[in-house]
Amino acid sequence: MPHTSFATATRGLNRNLPPMRLYEKAKRLGIWNPADIDLTQDRADWSRLTNDEKDLILRLLAMFVAGEEAVTLDLLPLIRVVAKEGRVEEEMFLTTFLFEEAKHTDFFRRFLDEVALLPSPLGEGLGGRSDLTHYHTDNYRHIFYDALPAALSALEADPSPSAQIRASVTYNMVVEGVLAETGYHAFFTMLERNDLMPGLRKGISLLKQDESRHIAYGVYLLSRLVAEHPNEWDTLDSQMNTLLPFAIGVIADAFAAYEVVPFGLVEDDFVDYAMSQFTKRFERLEKARGALLDEINRVARETDEA
Repeated sequence: MPHTSFATATRGLNRNLPPMRLYEKAKRLGIWNPADIDLTQDRADWSRLTNDEKDLILRLLAMFVAGEEAVTLDLLPLIRVVAKEGRVEEEMFLTTFLFEEAKHTDFFRRFLDEVALLPSPLGEGLGGRSDLTHYHTDNYRHIFYDALPAALSALEADPSPSAQIRASVTYNMVVEGVLAETGYHAFFTMLERNDLMPGLRKGISLLKQDESRHIAYGVYLLSRLVAEHPNEWDTLDSQMNTLLPFAIGVIADAFAAYEVVPFGLVEDDFVDYAMSQFTKRFERLEKARGALLDEINRVARETDEA
């Protein structure tokens, strides 16, 4: 379709909108290079880990690197829908998503190549396997191989509020807000407790900072959609609760793989953490029911997570 006008040449940019404020944060905080992170100590630490410890870290990395690639591949339909609605401030912030998800993919793959030494054989104790997809369980595959691309690609034919809600719930609330956040918690619990792999910890801390902005936008987008279309609350509620069992299943699968879980991790701690992340976001979204858009914008500006 041809353009009929441009926001920047008519109304200008609303720099008080939460997405524009997140865009400012992205410009300040999101410019980091995975290649600059020193992995020297990580290589030394890796060489001293037991096979089960290496296996657990590889399991988490296998889920993260594929998950980051998945959102990089699947994100474009959401950007296009927002652009077609003329929400240039939101689209400007969403352009940082694609760069950051690609950068996260780069970081995790660099660690696998330079520290875990894939694709070279890992040795008999780890099965000599360089293909990490054997760590992707049915629960993981349901979310990342099926639900995520289905929800995002559906926007190409159906840009409706209900389709946008399903896409954002899947991407921002479940993939990022439950699974990724719980994964970060696992990495920090293992590595900080044992003072291991400062490079991996540094990368994940920067990555987590990026993802917090993504989740903030997802909460804002869903709050806006629910405020504008209150009859769509059931769509949000259904999508959140449909995907939750699979997300918890991903966590359970990881713990079930070990007779004695490496690093002393306890399954209940991480299930509880995942549920607290889910509940926190769900309660925030519930407050958007019946709220005015001005109120949603005000609350978003006053909170760390929109």
